[in-house]
Amino acid sequence: MTRVFVTGSSTGLGLLAARRLLEAGHEVTVHARDDGRADALRRELPGPPVVIGDLSSIAATRDVAAQVGALGRHDAVIHNAGVYRVPQRVETVDGLSLTFAVNVLAPYLLTALLEPADRLVYLTSGLLSGGDASLDDAQWTRRRWNWMQAYSDSKLFDTMLAFAVARLRPGVRSNAVNPGWVPTRMGGAGAPDDLELGAATQVWLAAGDDPAADVTARYFHHRRSAPVPAVVERAPAQDALLAYCAGLTGTELT
Repeated sequence: MTRVFVTGSSTGLGLLAARRLLEAGHEVTVHARDDGRADALRRELPGPPVVIGDLSSIAATRDVAAQVGALGRHDAVIHNAGVYRVPQRVETVDGLSLTFAVNVLAPYLLTALLEPADRLVYLTSGLLSGGDASLDDAQWTRRRWNWMQAYSDSKLFDTMLAFAVARLRPGVRSNAVNPGWVPTRMGGAGAPDDLELGAATQVWLAAGDDPAADVTARYFHHRRSAPVPAVVERAPAQDALLAYCAGLTGTELT
């Protein structure tokens, strides 16, 4: 039996992944942004512990990490929480772009703060292929806002983070998963991919009960490994991203 923490698990892929893990007999800790979502989540999945916090805030993300830590070590973490279509630049309480704060900085900080798990899964997207790894204006304070570019950049950064952790923590299985364009609240009702398949790969990797999932520094789509942009595997680019996130949070990932 595996113990798994799933961020952003009140709806969509996170909720489905948590449900499938529970059905397979694993222990799961779920996460909701606020009390209202937590109450709804408890109705959907009675039993599992719920941690609460808005991952757009550095302080709240630290508190989520403390709540998870108080429950004890987890064998796996699925970094599922994310935002997608943000039509205009939204600034967080920390003065950051909402897209970067939730999609990139939160998984970075949780990885840095939580007791190291055996398996880490970072949700990314096929749109990473259009991402730009430049950190020159990662918060979009000078450029005209482009939500699609900001999202694509964030998913490229998530994949770089997964590969960086695999390099820095050899004993950890750290991978990125593209769930496809699936019909969730984020993806929209008309999304063409299969919702069950969208959650299957992260469940497979997190459960750790299949020797075929005993891999690291891979990018998966529907349980098949796929190539990544060259910058994802470049240690200097990874280190630049880690240093940037450490500068924003005051916490290094070691």
